[in-house]
Amino acid sequence: MKKQIQCIALWLFCMFVMLSNITSAQSSDEMLNLMVGKGLITAAEADSMRAEAAIKAQTNKEKQNVATFNANRLLQFSGYIQMRYQFNQAKEVSDGIDIRRARLDIRGDVHARWEYRLQLDFAGSPKILDAYAVYKPFYFLKVQVGQFKIPMSPDNLVSSSKMEFIDRSQITEALVSRSRDVLGNHNGRDIGVMLSGNVMKYRDRYLVEYFVAGFNGQGVNTTDKNESKDFTGRLLVHPVKGFDIGAAYYSGYDYFIMKPDTGNFRRLRYSGEAAYTKGRLTLKGEFMSGDDGNIKRQGYFAQAGFFIWPKRIQLLARYDEFDPDIRKGKDISSWYVGGINIFFNEYARLGINYILKNEEGGSEFKVKNDLVSAQFQIGF
Repeated sequence: MKKQIQCIALWLFCMFVMLSNITSAQSSDEMLNLMVGKGLITAAEADSMRAEAAIKAQTNKEKQNVATFNANRLLQFSGYIQMRYQFNQAKEVSDGIDIRRARLDIRGDVHARWEYRLQLDFAGSPKILDAYAVYKPFYFLKVQVGQFKIPMSPDNLVSSSKMEFIDRSQITEALVSRSRDVLGNHNGRDIGVMLSGNVMKYRDRYLVEYFVAGFNGQGVNTTDKNESKDFTGRLLVHPVKGFDIGAAYYSGYDYFIMKPDTGNFRRLRYSGEAAYTKGRLTLKGEFMSGDDGNIKRQGYFAQAGFFIWPKRIQLLARYDEFDPDIRKGKDISSWYVGGINIFFNEYARLGINYILKNEEGGSEFKVKNDLVSAQFQIGF
């Protein structure tokens, strides 16, 4: 009977100690002294209880520290909102303000070799943009599975929150699963598997970067509509610090959403890219050609950016040309874009772009639809 009483007393004392965030150590000792005085336990048993309670308290403290550390690694929130105003010279297009993007980005790692990402966009119809896991066994090999950006065109791969211009180039929008692609607008993403990595290390940097991927070929949040899969490869070389040059290839056999009656057709893409960064100056350019069935499209852009006030005010200029069907005449779009970015801090900025559009309308006249855009971005 006495043994049972001692066990109950030990259990009560341990529970008392576990709630010690609201009870002092002196109160714990007083409780033990009271039990000794009542004859429930001996002085030696009280000392033993104190020792056990101290061990349990230390174990709980270590568990709390580990849990806090893991929580910081496992879950990192960020996001941004972009509010845009557009004034279009074309009368059939309404001017106004819209919430262009409202994104929440959740990412982290569960192990030194495992990481994940989930990015949502709440502007318009809420949708999942990125949802993938990454396994990194070696510096030269990274395996990525899920929904993510197609590794083609740096203009596609750059985050919308990091873009220098308000809008991407015409070739990116038309040939990399965006607004003018025959697949519809999938924000440059698809569902698949990708291998990537860095090789040929020289001093403190790698000279070569590669990407090889296979996709469904139908875009985000969409099941495949045929048995065929799409494949893409991108090779990027860094010959000197600040200078990148690369090429990419994409091949697929897909169901064209924008032309639902046409069924499945071959979809090919070829591109070449170059970029140079030196101090306040950035220079970028890209050429891309694509086949959608029997229609061949191609275009290119060249752009420059310069910070007249370091990290605060950036001036921009870009020439952007796109031919939606090289077999036809008088349908080339040549855009001259000028812009300015004002960075209030690392989380807030204002961008203003003017696009002078020289677009052929299928005859001798030119389409008048110049565009002025202003976009304010705030993030966290």
